Amino acid sequence: MASTGGVTVQTIVDIDLFELPLATFFPAASLAALEDERALFDGDHIDFARGMARLAIQSRLVRIDGKTILIDACVGEDKPRPMRPDWHERSGTGFLDRLAAAGCRPENIDMVFCTHLHADHVGWNTVLKSGRWAPAFPNARYLVGAAELAAAQKVFESGGAGSHGSFGDSVLPIVEAGLYTTISPGDEIAGGARVLEMFGHTRGQVGLELAQRGGPGLVLCGDAIHSPVQVSHPEWSSFVCEDPAQAAASRGRLLERAAGTDMLILPAHLRAAPAMRVTRSRGRFTPVFCDCAGTALV
Repeated sequence: MASTGGVTVQTIVDIDLFELPLATFFPAASLAALEDERALFDGDHIDFARGMARLAIQSRLVRIDGKTILIDACVGEDKPRPMRPDWHERSGTGFLDRLAAAGCRPENIDMVFCTHLHADHVGWNTVLKSGRWAPAFPNARYLVGAAELAAAQKVFESGGAGSHGSFGDSVLPIVEAGLYTTISPGDEIAGGARVLEMFGHTRGQVGLELAQRGGPGLVLCGDAIHSPVQVSHPEWSSFVCEDPAQAAASRGRLLERAAGTDMLILPAHLRAAPAMRVTRSRGRFTPVFCDCAGTALV
């Protein structure tokens, strides 16, 4: 659990291990380029023997300013995702039990913050009840970037399914229920919680910066960083980034801000460590994984 300046952040795992071939996930990447950092990445983040990138799919539960905010809603259950068999019509995942173990039931969530609207970030927005998709968090406002929602609606209205069909079952029911609030970079959604621009992975992706009294705070950056290998190689954008150059630029700005400071970065898919800091030496960034003992994270 993260705790800093009156802010707590807990990780609620949906899928502990999600793998894709490194060269597929990051088309510009190679294992050879990572060889000098093999000890840093091998095992938790890269399987060098198999050439696989290794990620988690998880939510972050933030408590700040008296509000409880769920950051991204993972894959969910019962969702038809035939193109991804490991996501397809899942059941019995225990996600809501793990949320309860963190001291939070669905009705306790005040806000669901969607960094973007890909299927692995919105699945738990809704649950299946009596054959219909209903809001999973009945007392929450669902926050999504104005540009992100507009782009997704345009695709859906033109006959597109969106990310694995997730707009129809995980976004549209929330919109129709009137529970969505659109947000823009610079907005403050709670005391000390400010929306950041993270465009590029999608046209309207946003992040959330949590202020820390007397310090640089925390940034939940969504998929601006998928894997810590993108810290040392910020030019590597994923094959699912809508604008790879813009994604790399957003990532670079974040790393420039964080380098050499105590700022904590929490990528959505970071495995094995709750957060990381960034150092820079000879013009190159390096992730420093935070084990949290005795630091801002406990």
